Amino acid sequence: MKQVKFTVTGMTCAACQAHVEKAVKSLAGVDTCTVSLLTDSMTAQFDPAAVDETKICTAVEKAGYEARPVGNKPLAAEEKTARQRAAEEQHHMKNRLTASFVFFIPLFYIAMGHMVGMPLPPFLAGMQNAVAYGMAQFVLVLPILYINRSYFINGYRTLFQRSPNMDSLIAIGSTAAVVYGVFAICRIGSGLATGDMALAQKYHHDLYFESAGTILTLITLGKYLESRSKGQTTAAVEKLLDLKPQTAVVQRDGQEQEIPVAEVQLGDLVVVRPGTGIPVDGVVTEGLSAVDQSAITGESIPVEKKPGDQVVTATINGTGHLIFRATKVGDDTTLAQIIRLVEDAGSSKAPIARLADKIAGIFVPAVLMIAAVTAAVWLLLGYGTEFALRAGIAVLVISCPCALGLATPVAIMVGTGRGAQLGVLFKSARALETAHTVDTVVLDKTGTLTTGRPEVTDLIVQPPFTKEQLLQAAAALERPSEHPLAQAVLRCAEENHTTAAEVTDFQAVPGRGVQAKIGGTVYAAGNAAMMKMCGADTAALLPQTETLSKEGKTPLYVAKGHTLMGLAAAADPLKPTSRSTVEALQKMGLSVIMLTGDHRQTAEAIRRRLGLDKAVAEVLPQDKEQQVRTLQEQGHKVAMVGDGINDAPALTRADVGIAIGAGTDIAIEAADVVLMRSDPLDVAASIQLSRAVIRNIKENLFWAFFYNSLGIPLAAGVFYPLLGWQLNPMFAAAAMSFSSVFVVGNALRLRFFKPKTAQLPQAAEAADTIRKNQMRKEESSMKKIIAVEGMMCEHCQAHVQKALEAVPGVQKVSVSLAEKQAEVICGAGVSDEVLRSAVEAAGYKPGNVADKA
Repeated sequence: MKQVKFTVTGMTCAACQAHVEKAVKSLAGVDTCTVSLLTDSMTAQFDPAAVDETKICTAVEKAGYEARPVGNKPLAAEEKTARQRAAEEQHHMKNRLTASFVFFIPLFYIAMGHMVGMPLPPFLAGMQNAVAYGMAQFVLVLPILYINRSYFINGYRTLFQRSPNMDSLIAIGSTAAVVYGVFAICRIGSGLATGDMALAQKYHHDLYFESAGTILTLITLGKYLESRSKGQTTAAVEKLLDLKPQTAVVQRDGQEQEIPVAEVQLGDLVVVRPGTGIPVDGVVTEGLSAVDQSAITGESIPVEKKPGDQVVTATINGTGHLIFRATKVGDDTTLAQIIRLVEDAGSSKAPIARLADKIAGIFVPAVLMIAAVTAAVWLLLGYGTEFALRAGIAVLVISCPCALGLATPVAIMVGTGRGAQLGVLFKSARALETAHTVDTVVLDKTGTLTTGRPEVTDLIVQPPFTKEQLLQAAAALERPSEHPLAQAVLRCAEENHTTAAEVTDFQAVPGRGVQAKIGGTVYAAGNAAMMKMCGADTAALLPQTETLSKEGKTPLYVAKGHTLMGLAAAADPLKPTSRSTVEALQKMGLSVIMLTGDHRQTAEAIRRRLGLDKAVAEVLPQDKEQQVRTLQEQGHKVAMVGDGINDAPALTRADVGIAIGAGTDIAIEAADVVLMRSDPLDVAASIQLSRAVIRNIKENLFWAFFYNSLGIPLAAGVFYPLLGWQLNPMFAAAAMSFSSVFVVGNALRLRFFKPKTAQLPQAAEAADTIRKNQMRKEESSMKKIIAVEGMMCEHCQAHVQKALEAVPGVQKVSVSLAEKQAEVICGAGVSDEVLRSAVEAAGYKPGNVADKA
């Protein structure tokens, strides 16, 4: 199957959307077809052996519209074209509206001014000038008809092709009013010619030209307001596009060159100066800086980037200088994928929209029938041609299904756009709708509730050894190992400025630990079995070991020869917002379950800490999908949250799969929702957003149905015999326009959606902890200025920066070529002499080192 996106023009209402879908789906070889009235687009999936793009476009044209394939344009160019098209449409509607009002105002004054005592020009006043009075209105309405001729062209074309739409209702109503007005002028002339003043008087003020002018002008006003409102639905995507730099600085042939972003190639070294935007995705090779990722992930705090870290398009570099290697360019960048997801979700169709589509398909023909029956009934009841015509025209005008067609897509587009701003990406409208039905959330532990990176939490020493000796031995033994616990020990040693000694005869014992010689003495590190193997007694630490196990921590024993030195306890720490996530989900009435491969005791410890409803332990990767399936068989609607390759089957099986953005590409591909910030608290935000969007859609659909349910009987004159109510076509046109603007305006409220999770005490506590840690880190840091002689160019500047950044304890470096100095932010333990030595080793002459406040 082949999938192609088309641009469709000429659609004005939900009936148009339904007709286009029906026309394309009727073609042999077409599997699916989704049409979006909001974005004027269509996505068709078809068998290229049975049908091609030309045949699909022909089918759309036969239905009364125009279509063309979007093609393989770069995403940015395609989006720019869409934005230009929207701006051009708005400008065109504004010109039409202005020109219509130029002729409508005098027309309305002549036709209705006498009702409020406004004087008419002498040549139009009185019965003797009745024909001139009528002809003046006819002459003024003609330009309005011409300016808004698209309603007649599209309306009658679709009517003759037996697929009437909103334009058909407007065209028939306006035509009927004008034809009646011409007929009335003829009757006035006949009465004046024959002296039948009663006949002339009867038609004098019932010409209906002002009704036709009012209908067309007010509907154009509604279309203009609608085009302005619809333009705001893509504000999120536009802001992202505006952030993307248009040029990039790359290093080629030893020189820095500024080139258009489109010319950046994979593998290019891209230079990003302080305060500038990052043009493509890549991996940092040199430099240290804090990057503002709020446009992509919604994070308010800049994220520190160092060599090896990833950077993404449209984020803003801070005060540091970065060089990174481009890994994704063009339509493969994170920004391009976000835009694609938002567009696809906005143009896709939610299941709730099927009801509106089914009704829209038969709505316009039904309205034409109701209008004809209404006019016929009033004529048969003897109310006269004028009354019957007014009722029929009012039914046609008030029934235009604009609000019905906009009710769902506008809310979906605004909701997905707002989600993108918050770092929550819905990959389809179906996912956005289904998320609100979830009653059970299944959370993977590692990488979702925890950081996925073990940390040393406790150091317990046996006399006569010290903590420094214990950590020094553990780091030396674990340095050659690649086990996650080994990395935790090495990070702990680095933070405590502990230098690991060199080892010999290193040996890894599977399932137990490692052993090696340090200075000729055999050392060992591992579990209790490893200690038993090397003859070290662990009985003295048994109480502490049991306590640590209950807390979900893993002990790592260290022995020197046959003597136990102590143990280092490690754990995969919980993310700061994990507890807040569970609380938020439970407050929303959801059941929260954790899946983990850990031992039951560890899983139970985490369950208690987080307040989970249930924790399923010792789950093998292949069993996660079965756990989700079991919950579904029990009647639950399940959302699965994960980040690893082994989570992909469960993400696919779940009713809604939610992938943590920092996880694997496979997990993200399998999921329905992607959380860019990797913050589990966004799980609650995504479900809250889904509930808000569906509530908004239901409000819009209720308004659209209620409006037509009340408006059609009122326009038809059902209440006239009892209450004397009859809706004038002019007011019907105003009401119809207002209904569309109301629906769009209601959907635009979603732009101000804010997750309620931000108010949770635990979330606030977590944020305070992060801020305190940052402040503590800043307080323990020092700023130093070191003079550097011998720098001649930017390459020299880069060499000095790289040399200083390599010094242990240095957090940030900023080198100024003009001032011949480097500003260094480092830990208190970094001496001036170490900084001078680094500069000298790079081939330059260090000068004085001064502390900076």
